[in-house]
Amino acid sequence: MNLFYFLPLSFMIVSGLIVFCSLRKHLLLTLLSLEFLILSLYFLFFYFLSLYDSSYYFILVFLTFAVCESAMGLSILVGMIRCHGNDNVSSLSILGW
Repeated sequence: MNLFYFLPLSFMIVSGLIVFCSLRKHLLLTLLSLEFLILSLYFLFFYFLSLYDSSYYFILVFLTFAVCESAMGLSILVGMIRCHGNDNVSSLSILGW
């Protein structure tokens, strides 16, 4: 395996995980870090599938699920902003939902 391609991808995944775990104040920043993780996983899957000369149908399925996940996250964000006026996670209560 060529480390020239794998090291930046592993750095992308680790940095995305660090940002996802450290930012818990705003929902929008959390969703952006999740999209960054999905983008880095997409590059990783593409790299491994091209390395083993496999078909790319799995990447299309992965992108379909990624789009559905991002649309659901965006709809939760819009609903939260309409109900509470901001995207602060700390202002939420379980009893308020």
